[in-house]
Amino acid sequence: MRLPFKISVFPVLISVFFLLSCGSPAGQPAQAGREKAVAIHSEVLTLDSHVDTPLMLMRDGFDISEHNDPHDGGGKLDFPRMFEGGLDAAFFAVFLSQGELSPEAYAENHKRALQIFDLIHQAIEENRDMAELALTADDARRISDEGRLAIYIGNENGYPIGKDLELLQTYYDLGSRYMGLSHSRNNQICDASTDNDGPLHGGLSDFGVEVVRELNRIGMMVDVSHISDDAFYDVLEVTEVPVIASHSNVRAIADHPRNLDDDMIIALAENGGVLQLSVLSAYVKDMEPSPEREEAFAELRERWNNFQGLSDEEMEQAREEWWALNSKYPAPMATVADLVDHIDHVVELVGVEYVGIGTDFDGGGALEDCFDVAELPNITKELVKRGYTRDEIEKIWSGNFLRVFREAEAFAGK
Repeated sequence: MRLPFKISVFPVLISVFFLLSCGSPAGQPAQAGREKAVAIHSEVLTLDSHVDTPLMLMRDGFDISEHNDPHDGGGKLDFPRMFEGGLDAAFFAVFLSQGELSPEAYAENHKRALQIFDLIHQAIEENRDMAELALTADDARRISDEGRLAIYIGNENGYPIGKDLELLQTYYDLGSRYMGLSHSRNNQICDASTDNDGPLHGGLSDFGVEVVRELNRIGMMVDVSHISDDAFYDVLEVTEVPVIASHSNVRAIADHPRNLDDDMIIALAENGGVLQLSVLSAYVKDMEPSPEREEAFAELRERWNNFQGLSDEEMEQAREEWWALNSKYPAPMATVADLVDHIDHVVELVGVEYVGIGTDFDGGGALEDCFDVAELPNITKELVKRGYTRDEIEKIWSGNFLRVFREAEAFAGK
């Protein structure tokens, strides 16, 4: 078995930090801070509640067992880089974009969801020396202590269940432990936060109420990222257990409808839930507009029918063109310091018990100084710099999320 990153590499990092500051008294406090951050990051259990790496598993030539170059089409996460970045656990998203609301479309997208589950299971099975499918909240620590990576699964967008509540149990049995109710457009469950056509249901649909209750019953966490503000409050009225926002940020800092405003954050905390912060720069900071980039992506969406009704081959070609445009017109990026401003805001508003990390790597997530999973220690370094304690940092990295996870498990166990 390969030695985990936390055992084999962190001492090297500490030595490097020491050499860089050796002989400079002025640099000693900073060097001590770096050593402290490295030690904390190596000790605490780290969990990322949302990555879209299954999209990379669909690409020809991508091998999750190899160290890929994030600047040359290699995505933001693979198993070697998880070890390198000290990430113990990650939720791989089964993502389906939103299409038409018809029985035929539901059936086709359920079929695609099953194919994505198969890809994730295959990647884990082929790399059992490095990773294991995690199913319970306690699995993260156990698998990490064994020197392997804990790979969880979550559903992003409830669209493929159609009107069949039993498919929630099907996805649970395949390993999924949370369900994002919608994505970028309204669906049969609820309204989305970014549908340009406006609300369809005015929040949760009647069927959506049943979905939330069934998720509570079987022990799948309810994910409120991507849903409209009205749907968010409807969920909190219906759910009997705390919920998660698997990859959203603070609207008071970055004014985007995908983020939560202060009243929503307070309501989430009163529910006992947790806001998992994304590193997608547009959700982290109000960025300067880039007309050339926006025009290029608008043309791409128009050419591919907004990515609706495409065959598998067409979708793959559209993805390739998307990634090529992203390289040609790179998005302006926020920084780790900007991200930790969001953590500070949540902590000051409701406390350190209600915030975590859900990067959205491979789904657009990237910061200037946290471009891929290997650079996640930079977040811990910034937290240490701002005076967060080891216990607070562990709450942010995994403790808060796992608390919600355990409450969902306990409720279903009753």
